[in-house]
Amino acid sequence: MSTAMNFGTKSFQPRPPEKGSFPLDHLGECKSFKDKFMKCLYDNHFENALCRNESKEYLECRMERKLMLQEPLEKLGFGDLIGGKSEAKK
Repeated sequence: MSTAMNFGTKSFQPRPPEKGSFPLDHLGECKSFKDKFMKCLYDNHFENALCRNESKEYLECRMERKLMLQEPLEKLGFGDLIGGKSEAKK
């Protein structure tokens, strides 16, 4: 006799992770930003350091439309790009 079949004794309440999971952009609200970022990556042989401005704009779009949590740009690694200036050279 096994007691492993007691499903009613504990209630599991799943919760989403704090980081690393966010809603998909089903309505395409940030599609133009994503496409611009992907084109930049392709044009620069996937050197993501050359596409930081596009990446920042894409994440800003997602935050503005509540598709991800609002985070300070400094925390996301874009502190040097605030004000539109980039250290990456094209």
